[in-house]
Order: sequence, then structure tokens, then C-alpha cells
Amino acid sequence: MAAAPLGVAAFFLGGCVYRGLIFSSALMLFLLVQTAAAAMTVRPDDGALQTIIDRVEPGAELVLEAGVYRGGIVIDKPLTLRGRPGAVIDAGGEGDVVRVTAADVRLEGLILRNSGFNLTEANAAVYGDRGANNIKIVNNRMENSAFGIWLWHLEGAVARDNDIVGRAEVRSQDRGDGLRLYNIDRSLFVGNTVRDTRDGVYIDTSREVEFRDNSFSDLRYGIHYMYSHHGRIVGNDSRRTRSGYALMMSNFLEVVGNTSVDDHNYGFLLNFVRNSTVAENRVERVTGWHGPAGREHGVTLGSEGKAIFIYNSQGNEIRDNVFAQSEIGIHLTAGSEQNRIYGNSFLHNQTQVRYVATREQEWSYNGRGNYWSDYLGWDLSGDGIGDTPYEPNDAVDRLLWKYPLAKVLMNSPAIQVLRWAQRQFPVFRPQGVRDSAPLMRMP
Repeated sequence: MAAAPLGVAAFFLGGCVYRGLIFSSALMLFLLVQTAAAAMTVRPDDGALQTIIDRVEPGAELVLEAGVYRGGIVIDKPLTLRGRPGAVIDAGGEGDVVRVTAADVRLEGLILRNSGFNLTEANAAVYGDRGANNIKIVNNRMENSAFGIWLWHLEGAVARDNDIVGRAEVRSQDRGDGLRLYNIDRSLFVGNTVRDTRDGVYIDTSREVEFRDNSFSDLRYGIHYMYSHHGRIVGNDSRRTRSGYALMMSNFLEVVGNTSVDDHNYGFLLNFVRNSTVAENRVERVTGWHGPAGREHGVTLGSEGKAIFIYNSQGNEIRDNVFAQSEIGIHLTAGSEQNRIYGNSFLHNQTQVRYVATREQEWSYNGRGNYWSDYLGWDLSGDGIGDTPYEPNDAVDRLLWKYPLAKVLMNSPAIQVLRWAQRQFPVFRPQGVRDSAPLMRMP
């Protein structure tokens, strides 16, 4: 058979391409029309929002125009509820603003306000009930509610870029938390702002949950972590809380790149924490409670501010952090041993180290210690490591910790003679923290 002329072949191929383009364009247009058809616009005068939700098919998207909608709604099917600017769901001070009982629900761009304020009933702006897996809560504002977001017994949650505001006029212990999480797996909370609630985050009995780039201020605790494992706390910011990051009874945590500024009792608290990494964080100005502010927040007046407090925690790596301008840089007690502590910078804390135990602790690793702003040694070899170890505490310190009233004798001749004797006769020096490779410059 003779070959087809080149022009005919080109025409045939061109026709196929042309028809393919027409088919592809038609398919795209069909998909766009179907997507547009799936989104239903709702206005405040269209009737009760709950009635509309009950009537739509699973997987529908409702777009709320600006206005106020009655809250107390329940979403029991996969659904997207998206708000245009000015769309408000108001519960009128009763129950939850939105309760989700189904998987694959998305709430976005809404103002959620005025839940009930019954903490026992866990009234919340968003309550994710058991089985509300893969719930997405994105770019909402939650205000005047007992809890901001309450999630329990679910997995795959994402809460991103929400603004959660509590009631500043209510005592912190009588408020709910910004994010309250119980038995949560493999979930992400990123870019949220929480203020004037009880805790920014309270998480309990959960696994593989990440908190990233959130901001917490004017709270009891920024992040309150209980009985939860394999979690990540990365890049968060805590300010003016009672304690920035209270990590308790949890293992295998990654706590990296967070800040704590002007918090009061603790920047970081590690209580029964094991096998975790605390690295590249920065804590500044943890100065305790002194004066009327302490009484207002229900804490002991005169309590000391600790950049990091480690209680009965072992097997952790604490490295490359900055602990600065606090009453106590680091406080260890109750068997907090076998931790690697190196590469940190302790800057101008009133007391750099408080170690309440009798075993010697070496705070360097692989020839790298920590930077101490009050280290007075030399570096004759020029290798960046001090020629003499840094030993922050002596027997007088231990005496003052054990008997706080003895502080009135701090500058007395007797105390000065004791300290001189310890320097001259090291045999009198008690065992404690020793940094054998102090850094001459900040990392």
C-alpha cells in the first residue's frame, strides 16, 4: 500500500490534536462547573443555618455571606463551612458554637463567638467529638468562648492560622483553654494565636502531634503537655505567661527553635520527661512573681523565675539554647541526671545554675561545653575552650538553698571567709555541676 501523502498525514494528526484540545477544554469546563455547583451560597435571611446543613448532601460546601448566624449547630456529615469576611456564628452564650461529630469537616474564615461558659460541659467555639477525624479548622477567629477548640478521640486534625481570644476579665483558672486536646493522633497545629485563655494548649494522652509557629500570650501556660509522646514543638513564641512550656510525663519530644520572653515562673519546665531533645530555644527575662501581680494570678509572692527547670528528667539532650537575664538560668533537682547539656549560652542570670543534689554532673560533650557570661578563665591555646573548668556553685550556695533565710548573711565576713577557704582548699568543695570545656564565645 502506498504511503499517505505528507499533507494528509499532517492534517490527520493535526485534527487529532485539535479534537484532543477541544475534549480537554470541555472536560476542564465541566469540572469547573461541577465544582462551582457544589458550593452553595447562604445568607442570614435564608433560614436557620442548622436546617440548611441538615438538608445538604454529604461533601457539600456552604459559603456564608457576611452577617450573623445562630450558633449551636451540629455537623454530622462531611461538609465544608466557609465564611466570607464578616460571617459570624453566634451561640448566644449557650452550648457550643459549632459541634462536629463526623469526619472530613472543614471550617474556614468564620467568626465563632459566645459559646456557653460551662467548663464542666466543655463549651467551645469548635468541639470536635469522638470520630471527627481529619477535621480542618483554618483561619477563624474565636472569641468569648469557654474553650477555643476542644478535640478528643480523633486523628488527622489540622488547626491553622486561627485567632483565639479568651476573656481577660475572668481569672485565668476560671477560663477554658485555647486548644484542649485529649487522645489525639497525628495532628498539626500551626500559625495559631492564643491569648487571655487559661492555657494556650493543654494536650493529654496523645501521640505524634506537632505545634509549629504558634503564638501564646497572657496565659497560665503557653503549652501544657501531659502524658503525650513523640510530639514536636517547633518555632512557637510564648510571652507573659506563668510558664511558657510545661512539659510533663512525656517522652520522645522534639522541642526546637521556640522562644519564651517575659514569662514568670518558668520558660521551660521538664517534669518526668525522658529521651527528648530541647535545642535552639531562647528564653529571656523570666523574673518570677513579685508584688500584686503574683497575688492576682494565685501564685506565691516572691517565687523565683527559672529559664529552665528540670525535675526528675533523664536521658535528654539540652543543647544550643540561650537562657538569659533570668533569676535562675537552669535549676535541676530530684534525680535529673544523665542528661547531655552542652552548647548552651547562659547570659547574665542572677544565679546561673542551681543544682540540688550531691552527684557530680559533667556539662560538656565531645569536648564542647557551654558559654557562661560570668566565666573568668583564660584561653591561652586559642582553641575557643577555657583552660579551667567552670564550676558555678559551692557549699555556700547549697547552704543558702537549703536555708533561704540565710540570704541575709550573703555579704557577711563569715560567708566571704567560707568562700575564700573553698577556693584555696578544693577538698572542701562539694560535688556538683562541672563544665570541663567552657566556651569562650557564644555559639
